[in-house]
Amino acid sequence: MNSRNVFTELKRRNVLRAAAFYAASAWLLVQVATQVFPFFHIAEWVVRWIVVAAIIGFPCALVFSWLYEWTPHGLQRESEIAPNESTTRQTGKKLDRWIIAILLAAVVLLLTDRFVFRPNETSTIPEKSIAVLPFENLSDEKGNAYFADGVQDEILTRLAKVADLKVISRTSTQRFKSAPENLPEIARQLGVAHILEGSVQKDAGKVRVNVQLIHAQSDAHLWADTFD
Repeated sequence: MNSRNVFTELKRRNVLRAAAFYAASAWLLVQVATQVFPFFHIAEWVVRWIVVAAIIGFPCALVFSWLYEWTPHGLQRESEIAPNESTTRQTGKKLDRWIIAILLAAVVLLLTDRFVFRPNETSTIPEKSIAVLPFENLSDEKGNAYFADGVQDEILTRLAKVADLKVISRTSTQRFKSAPENLPEIARQLGVAHILEGSVQKDAGKVRVNVQLIHAQSDAHLWADTFD
């Protein structure tokens, strides 16, 4: 078949509609996972695997929509259906309605996140609040990672003794690495105004600890120091 006939056949078999439906559904699923999972302390890698699965499933969905067709008798191979028994037009109309519904849901989700959740979250975050992210282990020996964890625990223990200071637990911060790419978003998820991050390097009985205190909203360094 030439390119024009291929395009016509793609339209007739609703492959283009199936592609639009799959892309809109996958995007909506990723957005919901990104916004809802942090409230249940679900690890970030789960969201990453959802994105990977959605990308891998896209060509599979296109091939499936090319080879098969929904009929009143169930799912059948397209090559086995007589032209007068094909229901691609009715199926196409149903897909159009589903695509419109998903797009409307996506618009509602974006508007809700933009005008409802974010202003409330910003106003309820206390200024005297802090989260200590896991310290990065810069030592050659990966086994020294326990030492970096110990530094984080020690800082958390001491900060927890400061009156009127909201300190996020180590369990909630474990899924975030030190020196994250989107610091304001992490602070929003944790509900804090400040982030403490750093690194630990241990070699031949010597230890160097780098610490940085950052105001999350402005991404500005309030304090930093190195301890040997």
